[in-house]
Amino acid sequence: MRRTDREITDKKLIAEIISKCHCCRLAFCDNDVPYIVPMNFGFEYNINQFVFYFHSAPEGRKIELIKTGKTVGFELDTNYELHKADNPCAYSASFQSIIGTGNISFLTNNEDKVYALSQIMFHNTGKKEWQFATKMLDTVTVFKLNVKEMSCKSHK
Repeated sequence: MRRTDREITDKKLIAEIISKCHCCRLAFCDNDVPYIVPMNFGFEYNINQFVFYFHSAPEGRKIELIKTGKTVGFELDTNYELHKADNPCAYSASFQSIIGTGNISFLTNNEDKVYALSQIMFHNTGKKEWQFATKMLDTVTVFKLNVKEMSCKSHK
C-alpha cells in the first residue's frame, strides 16, 4: 500500500468496516479479460483468517471461473463522502475500502450450506435464527472465499 498513513491493520476494526459494507465485488480473470461480479455476502473472522460466504445460481460464467481454481480478487467499500472545495484540485473524499485476494471453494453438504447462508443472512439482517428448506439447499450453489491477502484503507 502506497499510503501507509491510511492503512488499517487492526483485525477487529477491519471486521467492523466489513460489517458496514453491503456489496463485495469478486474479480476473476477470464482468458486475460477482467470479469467483476458484485455480490451480497456474509463473513467471519476466525483464527487470523477472514472468510466470505456467497450464494448463486448453479450455472453461469462466475461458476465456470470458480471451477478453474484460480486466485480471485475482491473489493469492498463504505462510508464514501465527497468533500467539496472552491478549487477542483482541493476536492477530496472520505472512504473506507478493502481489497484482497483469496481462493474460492464450493460448499456441498447441507450443514456447511446452512452455516454459510446463515452468515449471509446475519450480515444482511442482523438475525441469527433461520430455517432453510432442503429443496432450496439442493438447488442453490454456496461458496466461500478464504482470504489470502487483504489490505484496508481509511481516509477521513
